[in-house]
Amino acid sequence: MLAAIATSQSSTDPLSGLVLGDVTEPEARPGWSTVRVVSSSLNMHDLWTLRGVGHPPERLPIVLGCDAAGYDENGNEVLVHPVIADPDAGLGDETLDPGRVLLSERHNGAFAEFLSVPTRNLVPKPSWLTFDEAASLPVAWGTAYRMLFTQAQIRAGDRVLVQGAGGGVASAAIKLAVAAGAVVYATSRSEDKRRQAESWGARKALSTGERVPERVDVVVETVGEATWSHSLKALRPGGTIVLAGATSGMNPPADLGRIFYLQQRVLGSTGCTRGELISLLRLLDATGLRPVIDRALPLNEIHKGFQLMIDGRLTGKLVVNPPASAPHGASR
Repeated sequence: MLAAIATSQSSTDPLSGLVLGDVTEPEARPGWSTVRVVSSSLNMHDLWTLRGVGHPPERLPIVLGCDAAGYDENGNEVLVHPVIADPDAGLGDETLDPGRVLLSERHNGAFAEFLSVPTRNLVPKPSWLTFDEAASLPVAWGTAYRMLFTQAQIRAGDRVLVQGAGGGVASAAIKLAVAAGAVVYATSRSEDKRRQAESWGARKALSTGERVPERVDVVVETVGEATWSHSLKALRPGGTIVLAGATSGMNPPADLGRIFYLQQRVLGSTGCTRGELISLLRLLDATGLRPVIDRALPLNEIHKGFQLMIDGRLTGKLVVNPPASAPHGASR
């Protein structure tokens, strides 16, 4: 079957290690299910793997792709919860399992015609979601949901700043926070992305580093070094920064004096649980929200998709569609 495979890593030329090629279809194994992939979507995690960030080279080659929607062996429409873990090891929260992995870290990922995952990781796809929409949700929207509602526990009327509008997590956070009744501010270097953020309901979209009109209760931070100082200064005393990534760098100046004197909270957040993904689907059903999709590309154009991400030219999610597949195990 056709798949997009990480074969090597380079911090300066990540696409040199991305290969389209044939791999063996996954074999049946107890407790696991095979999914015929209809749609998947690109995440920064895929680019980090190619750059050698957080992914040991001894785990290569591996099929990339963390998000997927398609059909299980019985023909049911499903989306895939991408955190593979034991919830009992994390006190009922699989994201706290020390042995957790994201799909494509130790197990072949979703940029392929077929995918094998633990059966527990399958979630029924609602009929009101397209496959492209469903495949855009688990990593980006699941992360944003956990950041806002589980970690920051936002309420209607809260002031929320979302750094880096336009990315998958940021665009989800803007729309989810607006739907929850928060007043949302967003930042971006791009005028087009600032306009997009306001069209999604942000009260005001600002240039990166621009002074926010009022102190905020919560900052959604995925950018890191480039925005960290601004995030702390925009936050009210006793407010919360919830952090789920650092695309511009992992080591910002901590400014510990400000944090302790103003009693600000910094909370980490990673992925989401299966239960949170289901709660997200219920929220989308109730509100009519849908993920922001920049475009869809066939799997054989995935290099173009990665380049668009590298160049910062995406707003929301880029969907990847593998070629139409015969049922698993059938001759083709």
